[in-house]
Amino acid sequence: MPPADNTAALAEATRRRSERARRDAEKAISAAQRTGSRASLAAIAKGAGVSRSWLYTQPDRVAAIRQLQGQQPASGRTGSQSASVASVQRWLETALARIKQLRAEKQRPHWTIGDRMRRDPQAPQPATRGLCLGCGRY
Repeated sequence: MPPADNTAALAEATRRRSERARRDAEKAISAAQRTGSRASLAAIAKGAGVSRSWLYTQPDRVAAIRQLQGQQPASGRTGSQSASVASVQRWLETALARIKQLRAEKQRPHWTIGDRMRRDPQAPQPATRGLCLGCGRY
């Protein structure tokens, strides 16, 4: 018995799937336009249930998304925002204060329990030899 020739049925199923994907992509683009929501290729692909790589193979859909992105106001950014001058100044002041504190700690001698034991071998032997007696750090 010869194998069944189902190429016509497979071609028809592929055509329907492609039409459905294009229709769903168009619906996602229209919805983003109506609602003013984020119009990135990834967001449209997710909303349409298609892959970004497939969406990139559709130049008319990509052009529609790019056009929509150009229409959206800049205040609708969802990525990282620029810091204000005051915020950067506060961050810089905090960082400089921390640097000053660390430099002061660096100048202070650290006497560890191990140092004390080397000077006085008769001293009791604690479990933590690297602990600084002055600040409690190792």
